[in-house]
Amino acid sequence: MHTSPLTIVHVGAFMTGLRVGPKHAVQIKISNGLIRRGHLVLNFSDRDVARACSPFGSRKFGRRGVNKALLAFCKQQRPDILLLGHADMIDSVTLMEVRHALPGVRIAQWNVDPLFEEDNVRRIQGKLSMVDNTFISTAGKPLDAMRTGGHAMSFLPNPVDLSVETGRADLARDLAYDLFYACGHPSRPLREICGQEWNMDEFIGLIGKRLPKLRMALGGIGGRPHLHGARYQDILESSAVGLNISRRADYPLYTSDRIAHLAGNGCVVAIERTTGYTDYFSEDEMLFFSSLDELTDKLDRFTAEPDLRMRVAEAGRARYVARFNEQAVAQFMVDVIMGERAPEDLPW
Repeated sequence: MHTSPLTIVHVGAFMTGLRVGPKHAVQIKISNGLIRRGHLVLNFSDRDVARACSPFGSRKFGRRGVNKALLAFCKQQRPDILLLGHADMIDSVTLMEVRHALPGVRIAQWNVDPLFEEDNVRRIQGKLSMVDNTFISTAGKPLDAMRTGGHAMSFLPNPVDLSVETGRADLARDLAYDLFYACGHPSRPLREICGQEWNMDEFIGLIGKRLPKLRMALGGIGGRPHLHGARYQDILESSAVGLNISRRADYPLYTSDRIAHLAGNGCVVAIERTTGYTDYFSEDEMLFFSSLDELTDKLDRFTAEPDLRMRVAEAGRARYVARFNEQAVAQFMVDVIMGERAPEDLPW
């Protein structure tokens, strides 16, 4: 385990005031974890710096400026690690120049978007020749395929951070909502659930028809506004069960980072078994389902039996926090990047 302090430049979509971003973002949690493990972390917002470098406030026209700024920043700060999180504004040639200026620097990237998106795979692969390590929130064969050519790849769980996920819905018997679900766009693309493609307006509508008394908090469904910031956190803290559905469930351990928001705030996480999370959590810690019938039956039971719901939620929260907290995730990343743990040697 690496214990000596490091200087880390962390490049990602950090909030600087130019744009409003989510406080639950993975980049914030990783930086928090690194700091709490004793490292100096210098956050660098590639998107906002690009906007600032453009006379039009446009990322597109600020690309050259942000790459020049990052190189100058690294030369000035001399980081031990340059860590890239969805830093799509940064070019490979800039990383080459950073290596030339700082021969001892370690460069790594992390990505929590799905590997079934070809454009995302292209973005990851675009930097493979310049990075030492890559961390991806998908495991199994899809991750193995990314190792072609000998690239060092590791599974990255979605971290939970109790300074971010501050709710304790698991300790509340009476809550405002029985089920929470938020969706960026209900029909583009369709979600594959239990082997069938769904428009999420229709899927949630069907749940509502089967369970007409179910009180649902919904974001982006049926034309409802999306939930952000404090309002999003308020809903999480007030919901008994959170429906954790990604675009598909057959890529091992891939899921939206909402799983950490739900578990950390004490919601029962409802998730398909085919995601692979049954390897990490028991039936007494999450609401696993393999069919719509099973999902609605269990939702009905958890609504009728708050003591059962609270026990499952509390156990799931405790397990998730113990396994995937921000410090554990950050320590694993540092150990791998510094060569003190093999990329495939997962501590989870």
